[in-house]
Amino acid sequence: MVRLEKKATRLYVLDTNVLLHDPAALFQFDEHDVVIPLTVLEELDKHKNGLKEIARTARQVSRTLSDLTRQASFSDIQQGITLPGKGKLRFLCYTDLQLPSHLTDTPDNRLLAETCRLRDERTDASVILVSKDINLRVKASALQVPVEDYRTDQAFADSDSMIDGVRIYPELDGQHDGSLWQALQMDVQTERRDGHTFYSLQGRLPHDWHLSQLISDSERDAGFEAIIRELEPQRARLELLRNYRHQKSVWGVHARDSRQNFALNLLMDPDMDLVTLSGSAGTGKTYMALAAAFELTFDQRRFERIVFTRAPISMSEDIGFLPGTEEEKMSPWMGAFHDNMDNLLRNEDGENTWSDSATRSLVNSRVQIRSPGFMRGRTLNDTFLIIDEAQNFAPKQLKSLITRAGRNSKIVCLGNVGQIDTPYLTANTCGLAAVVEGFRNWAHAGHVTLRSIERSRLALAGEELL
Repeated sequence: MVRLEKKATRLYVLDTNVLLHDPAALFQFDEHDVVIPLTVLEELDKHKNGLKEIARTARQVSRTLSDLTRQASFSDIQQGITLPGKGKLRFLCYTDLQLPSHLTDTPDNRLLAETCRLRDERTDASVILVSKDINLRVKASALQVPVEDYRTDQAFADSDSMIDGVRIYPELDGQHDGSLWQALQMDVQTERRDGHTFYSLQGRLPHDWHLSQLISDSERDAGFEAIIRELEPQRARLELLRNYRHQKSVWGVHARDSRQNFALNLLMDPDMDLVTLSGSAGTGKTYMALAAAFELTFDQRRFERIVFTRAPISMSEDIGFLPGTEEEKMSPWMGAFHDNMDNLLRNEDGENTWSDSATRSLVNSRVQIRSPGFMRGRTLNDTFLIIDEAQNFAPKQLKSLITRAGRNSKIVCLGNVGQIDTPYLTANTCGLAAVVEGFRNWAHAGHVTLRSIERSRLALAGEELL
């Protein structure tokens, strides 16, 4: 996109979609001025009615603007209202606005015309249009208007990627004689307590280590797997993981590689209140999360119920009105849940026990399917909450779900940032990315990115060819 040389004074013209995406965008430009054109105010007015999330956000933006202008005089509004970052909020109102002859009268074109006129009037400043609309940014570039995407809410930069939650040392695979600590130039002390093995490390730690990270010597058949429990500049404390590959299992589910074993450890760990699992289809995210939920709820009785929810976003056109109860309306979105539950409820002979009345009654009494739209205001106590397709939630929406956690609750977020169906969300602005990045240094949260190991030839060919 066109970016001219920026001068000392900058005027950021905000598009409507920026304010609807982040209602706090007004306060994210530090000492620079923020400009709200009349076209944007009119579009906010059109969006404010209704019960959908976009209407609530539009009303929130309107309330923020009202609070900022309530104590301001007409003179203050003309000169600009001072914002907390020392920049000023300005309104752009042209009564004699003329659109270029080749442009039709649409909100986007009026916004471009307003920005172009402000650019011509304020030759002493850099006028920059901020929009999340790709087509509008292209048109702005054609008109030589400096334009940018709204990037303040990105969990990480475009050049980065979401953390794996895993640090593999493949060069040490099969070497279990202290080579890892020698390679890292650290002093180590081993301690066993309450059936767990801990490693206390002293020395210069790798810069890419973080709390609740997996340290392993192999992707598949690791001889050493530990989680970072404590981390300081010159000291770390690691705990050896349980091995769920062969003898131990979670509801009959065994790990097939180091990452799956780490995921099962996070899911079963009573100190982990928040677990995020990402990865492409077929990596076992939902399967392992449900297995852990059944194990902890039905066998260990650590939780009283399992609540499963997901973003009701379709990958194509909507199928229209869905009759029935809340669970019946959510049923079309729960295909992954039902498929995995059918597999988990098979007996040793491979027969599905879901048809058994006793099994059905037990599961129905403890497993609930809920719509995220009706979760606001609830407090979930003694609950194992699974949030599927978390990448399709905006950070604000996922925050509303995570803050529903009450006493003795565990939340598991599942998703794939490579498959986002929500407009204006990307791999580094979606709710899943925000949660992973926000909780990366919290001792009671863990994340792992799973990788495909055994998938059908058709699924693998589809990813490579399409």
